[in-house]
Amino acid sequence: MSQLFSPFALRDVQFRNRIGVAPMCQYSSADGLPNAWHMVHLGSRAVGGAGLVLFEASAVSPDARITPADMGIWNRAQADALRPIVNFVHEQGAVAGIQLAHAGRKGSTEVPWVGKRGIEPADGGWQPLAPSALRFDPLYPEPAEMSVGDIRKMIDDFAAAADLARAAGFQVVELHMGHGYLLHEFLSPITNHRDDDYGGDFQRRIQAPLQVVRAVRAAWPQHLPLFVRLSVTDWVEGGWDLAQSVAFSRHLQDCGVDLVDCSSGSITPDSRGEPHPGYQVPFAHAIRQRVGVATAAVGLVTEAAHAEAIVAQEQADIVLLGRAMLRDPYWPLRAARELGAPAGAWPVQYQRAVAGMG
Repeated sequence: MSQLFSPFALRDVQFRNRIGVAPMCQYSSADGLPNAWHMVHLGSRAVGGAGLVLFEASAVSPDARITPADMGIWNRAQADALRPIVNFVHEQGAVAGIQLAHAGRKGSTEVPWVGKRGIEPADGGWQPLAPSALRFDPLYPEPAEMSVGDIRKMIDDFAAAADLARAAGFQVVELHMGHGYLLHEFLSPITNHRDDDYGGDFQRRIQAPLQVVRAVRAAWPQHLPLFVRLSVTDWVEGGWDLAQSVAFSRHLQDCGVDLVDCSSGSITPDSRGEPHPGYQVPFAHAIRQRVGVATAAVGLVTEAAHAEAIVAQEQADIVLLGRAMLRDPYWPLRAARELGAPAGAWPVQYQRAVAGMG
């Protein structure tokens, strides 16, 4: 029996298989609202057989966005607009989750296809906030250092967004603590130069992220799972690394986090590893082994046999696919056939295509 297509449960949520759609920004919203693009984009991945569909990084406040075109979940109108998409994903047998995020110093920028540069407030941008007033890139805006009041508001914004996610019908919430965005900026000594209770040594740098976790776990129903995405290493000497991620993951587990989604890099423009298939899988394996928390592997996993091996060898509990799912929304259905798994995920409307496939 294929382990990739075995069911998986966290708290009261059952996933039909171990394949998830990684959260991928579409930069296609106005006022943070989803639209027909999101219904088709996300709905087709659910139709395609994934067990989990994670909606893109959604800003917890207007100034938490990366770009003006980001999806958001800071008001009831956004939750109401998300609900039909969530319902459709669930109707196809997948679990709908949402990634809650704050861009930090990488905010108030253009969408990628226009060119990653800052947008001035007069042109529709805003003042980015960060743990320390350190610019990400010369083309990006200079962030303002957050006051303690700013930090407390940010924590409240995450908790309020989790409550809106519940109202929208999501069954999983993931907190984005990677890729150089705000919560990662608190964790990394590269970006956190504070000398108060939120900066300095490891224990102080993890305080703001942990306070977010506690606030969200209190707002999020106890029967539903909570994920955290980490950049497990900065790939920078003197930066955040695997040892700190392991120690931090123990705190996350103690605070009620059910799964750590293991990515890496992006704290600075050049902070990346050398990508090759499965290059981040060892991070998921290490945290799973050393902490005992469930993990997700992500990053250049494109082949069904590779994804199967990751789960079968207990390197991670689930595999999240990004670009592979953009290229092929039906990747799970194709993978099931390659691995000899039951074809039960095919929607009834498509069953005629299954007959005679051999």
